[in-house]
Amino acid sequence: MNFSEEFFAGVLSEERYIKIDPDIRNCEDVRMWYAFLASSLVTFIGGLILILLWSWRAFNYMCCAAYRLQNVTRRQLTIPPRLGEKDRSGDAAASKANAAEVGWMTAVKDWAGVMISAQTLTGRILVVLVFLLSIGALVIYFIDSSDPIETCKNFYSDTTLQIDMAFNIFFLLYFGLRFIAANDKLWFWLEVNSIVDFFTVPPVFVSVYLNRTWLGLRFLRALRLLQFSEILQFVNILKTSQSIKLVNLVSIFLSIWLTGAGFIHLVENTGDPWADFSNSVSLNYWECVYLLMVTMSTVGYGDICAKTTLGRFFMVFFIFGGLAMFASYVPEIIELMGNRKKYGGSYTSVSGRKHLIVCGHITLESVSYFLKDFLHKDRDDVNVEVVFIHVVPPNLELEALFKRHFTQVEFFEGSVLNSNDLSRVKMEEADGCVILANKYCQDADIEDASNIMRVISIKNYSPRARIIIQVLAHHNKAHLLNIPSWSAAMGDSVICLAELKLGFIAQSCLAPGFSSLMANLFSMRSTIEIDEDSWQKHYLAGVGAEMYTEKLSYSFAGLSFPRVSEICYQKLNLLLIAVQVSKPGGGQQLLINPGSAITLKPGCLGFFVAESAKEVKRANVWCARCHIDVTDLEEIRRCNCPHNIKVNASLSKHLTAFNGVNTSSNNSAKIIKQSFDEVAKEDMRYDSTGMFHWSKPRRLSESTLTKEQCAQLNLQGHIVVCLPETPLLGLRNFVMPLRASNFHYHELKTIVLLGDVSYIQKEWETLTCFPKLLVLPGSPLSRTDLRAVGVNLCDMCVILCSHSNTGSTIINFAGGHMMEDPSLQDRESILTSLNIKSMRFPGTRAVSGYSIPMITELVNDSNVQFLDQDDDDDPETELYLTQPFACGTAFAISVLDSLVSATYFNSDALTLIRTMITGGATDDLEEILAEGGILLPGPSNDSTLANRDRCRVAQLALFDGPFAQLGDGGRYGDLFTKALQQYNLLCFGIYRFRDVSSPVANPTSKRYVITAPTPDFPLVSSDLVFCLMQFDYCTGNGTTSNSAACSSANPVIANQSLHAVAKESSSTTATNNHCSLEVPLSS
Repeated sequence: MNFSEEFFAGVLSEERYIKIDPDIRNCEDVRMWYAFLASSLVTFIGGLILILLWSWRAFNYMCCAAYRLQNVTRRQLTIPPRLGEKDRSGDAAASKANAAEVGWMTAVKDWAGVMISAQTLTGRILVVLVFLLSIGALVIYFIDSSDPIETCKNFYSDTTLQIDMAFNIFFLLYFGLRFIAANDKLWFWLEVNSIVDFFTVPPVFVSVYLNRTWLGLRFLRALRLLQFSEILQFVNILKTSQSIKLVNLVSIFLSIWLTGAGFIHLVENTGDPWADFSNSVSLNYWECVYLLMVTMSTVGYGDICAKTTLGRFFMVFFIFGGLAMFASYVPEIIELMGNRKKYGGSYTSVSGRKHLIVCGHITLESVSYFLKDFLHKDRDDVNVEVVFIHVVPPNLELEALFKRHFTQVEFFEGSVLNSNDLSRVKMEEADGCVILANKYCQDADIEDASNIMRVISIKNYSPRARIIIQVLAHHNKAHLLNIPSWSAAMGDSVICLAELKLGFIAQSCLAPGFSSLMANLFSMRSTIEIDEDSWQKHYLAGVGAEMYTEKLSYSFAGLSFPRVSEICYQKLNLLLIAVQVSKPGGGQQLLINPGSAITLKPGCLGFFVAESAKEVKRANVWCARCHIDVTDLEEIRRCNCPHNIKVNASLSKHLTAFNGVNTSSNNSAKIIKQSFDEVAKEDMRYDSTGMFHWSKPRRLSESTLTKEQCAQLNLQGHIVVCLPETPLLGLRNFVMPLRASNFHYHELKTIVLLGDVSYIQKEWETLTCFPKLLVLPGSPLSRTDLRAVGVNLCDMCVILCSHSNTGSTIINFAGGHMMEDPSLQDRESILTSLNIKSMRFPGTRAVSGYSIPMITELVNDSNVQFLDQDDDDDPETELYLTQPFACGTAFAISVLDSLVSATYFNSDALTLIRTMITGGATDDLEEILAEGGILLPGPSNDSTLANRDRCRVAQLALFDGPFAQLGDGGRYGDLFTKALQQYNLLCFGIYRFRDVSSPVANPTSKRYVITAPTPDFPLVSSDLVFCLMQFDYCTGNGTTSNSAACSSANPVIANQSLHAVAKESSSTTATNNHCSLEVPLSS
């Protein structure tokens, strides 16, 4: 006997002891599908009839109520008052009862509406739960579809039936809530979701009663997929119209596909009723799914087909609908999926790593400049990821740039004006947001307005977000102050390109070459070494120096600024130019070369010039006990000495006490008061802030000269400004540094504006209060006008460019359309520069135009190649490597891009640069300018004079004065020490003749800048030294009554020749080449 025979023999033997009901044994042979179907139909039709009857009763009630209302009104007019009171009291009681009933029903209806509404948390949870349970019931159907259509199952032993029963009880309760909350019961009864419940919920209860299941119409649960997009919107997963449409199409396609497959599975496995179910075919559910797919796609392999009449009848109609759906939905789904943004998605933050968001004007040029400076190797461990967001996807070049920096850069397509996009880039978690401006736009106001709107959107989304924004026009800064959450204390910074650009050019009028020197300081560039002893070698050696901040060591506490600066330079090879100290009344104050008036406190923040952040850390770890004799800078590391170790007595003999009043020089309040009477003899008038010279407002016609009047003035040592025909330039930003109050009135250089008077008229209201300002109507391209203003006798000729693209288009004949040539934007500046250089002036100090000190502003960096015809600069050479930039004769707005990175890493760096460039712009002045008003006069009192007490940029010549002995073979380190110890002058660069290192037969008068030379750098007598000079009260007096007091207060005042040299330093640059170059070499 084999195993099968033994098994069946055992079963037969067990039946002898177990009594089996014959009805159960024959269960599979009996069909009761009609009971399941009848339960659904009775529920649906019976409920529909009841709703119709209720609606008819309600209609009759409303009609009768209107009739009764008419009768009541008629009775009130006819019956006696006493009898009417009884009727009215009865009607009032009835109406009160009806109102209570209506109020109770309304409350229940409102509660049910809240429970199923997705507007509340409870409603969202309930809706999502119903959807998930519906999908669970559909999964149970998939599992049961492997069994016959109708099977006998015991509820107490079948797990899937128990789970399905629990799901359907929940569906029944949810159906009741929906019914109560529905306003139109009839429409609710005919909804798709209601139909699904009718044909899926009642059969489950019949299954429990009959101990058998029927697959029946349970496949209708797949129609719940139609709500998939709504569910995803409720949980804030779908937010865009494109994604919602895609999910809608996919859910409709899937629900119809799965529902149709369920119907084919039912009729094919059941058979035709009129054929006594004898033609049934055994197909599983997934074969039916396959059948409908090949049918909709018109492939029709024929391996599976419908055999029953009902199945074929259904397929006839399904082919029409399914084919239409497949032909329309599938291509659209593919198109939507193909159009999905490549740079969509959301930013995923990394623990322990910050991220910075950059938006605004995102182009290859702007991104390249930003990343080159931001990710420079000299920065100490930049653990910040840069996230760019822009509405336009990057082109191939920009995309390649992002890929090269893929470890630190990400790009997302979107707009910061959209809160959803701000959420994608995690704006609330960002360390800051940078908004770049389009420096080459045609309308600065439109560009600034767009960026200010970006600030408003970001601040509205995250008020504590730190913003660094570039604006083009100075007057647009006022709009940022109107944003309530804008706070400089939180790190919000605005970089006004026009203000800084014109400020740099203005300072170059006082110290030629200063614009290039400062631009190199706040830009991150690597040192380029050249073996050949040429001017490029010395220039590039200083290019690698940058500006850094670091807290000073506790060993410097109690020392004066000059002493600390001397120690940093001699012992640490660092140049300390400014410190940030605490104000007596609270807050922080930035002091540039404050002199000996203050003593530094522990933890003071210093501003250094060095080649890397690693070098600057020496100032933080330097110890007066351990490192005083250390010569190897690499050995300067943090020691274990306590913080109270100070510099010994031999090194701190120059200490002075902090008086708590003066903040920028070593002059006491007493000296200020004593010298005020003498200083008041000048024609001194200052604005209300005391930071700038002021004069009585005058009309433009009063300052406008004719060519004859201008020639009769015999102007010398003045500044000529060549203006283009362009809209507002913001000339006030150029004039203000030249009218700073730390100059004496007689030191102010006359400014002559040469250009179209109609354009000057637009800005004259902002210039009317500044003294020594003249206007000559004309054109910078006219040599007659240039000779009339004495361009050959000026201290500086400034050529400003036009930022308008008008006229900068040429015709592309090959393509037949217009195209822009960016090089033409600088055509007026280049033509003016070449026009002046080609002029001849016999009998004057400037024999030719090449000897005239000049600085030209350019829009496009590449146009610098056209300024000097004798240089060898390649057109692809970076701006800072070109000869005009190195000589300080060219300036482009692109150099200011580095300020964004410098401001992000240290917001005080922008304050330092603005203080040095603008001549002393304060918060009070910004508020005055924000109101759109002009500068108002202020009293000439002690507080006004105290505001004048601040250092300024100057150039000292070495061919004469107290430093003449160092000019012939001396060392820069000796010059730095002597100037700092004896005169409180802080030297930070040299302006040297180009051909000094390699003499030629015909030397040029061009000079180049050398930034922060090394202590052993040799000097020549023709050098001009960049320095930060203290303000002097006594120099401008014209009297000597207080000379003793002034000399004791400020040693530099004791030598009047030093100030004479400083005063005439700019004139030295215009000296004839053969005089200014050869004489120092022979001395």
